[in-house]
Amino acid sequence: MNEVKAETKAEAKPQVPMEAATSANPTPVETVELDSPITRGSKTIDSVDIRKPKAGALRGVSLVDVMQMDVTALTKVLPRITEPALTEPEIRDMDPADIFQLGAALSDFLTAKKFRAFS
Repeated sequence: MNEVKAETKAEAKPQVPMEAATSANPTPVETVELDSPITRGSKTIDSVDIRKPKAGALRGVSLVDVMQMDVTALTKVLPRITEPALTEPEIRDMDPADIFQLGAALSDFLTAKKFRAFS
C-alpha cells in the first residue's frame, strides 16, 4: 500500500529572507510575530509566514490599494500568501497592529530593490 507522508515543519521548504532570494532560490518568506494571537479551534497562531506573492495572488485587487494597506485589499490577498492560511473572517477580526505588520511585509515585497536601498 502507498503511504501518504505528511509534511512536517522540518521537511517544509526553507524560508529565505527577502534580501537573499534570487531566481535560483525559493520564494522569499517573512515571519510576522502577532501581538494578539489568533485562536483557531484548539490551536493558537502566534506567528504567520507571509511569502512574496506572484501576480496571480494579486488578482482582483488594485496594487495601489495593496501598497496603501487597504484592509479590503489585504483581506483578499493575505489568505493566498500566508501560512497558516488566514481566513477572511480572521483577518477582519485581527488586531490593527497585526494587520499593519502583515501589510507592511507585503508592501516590502512589492517595492523594487532600488527603492528598498533607501529605507
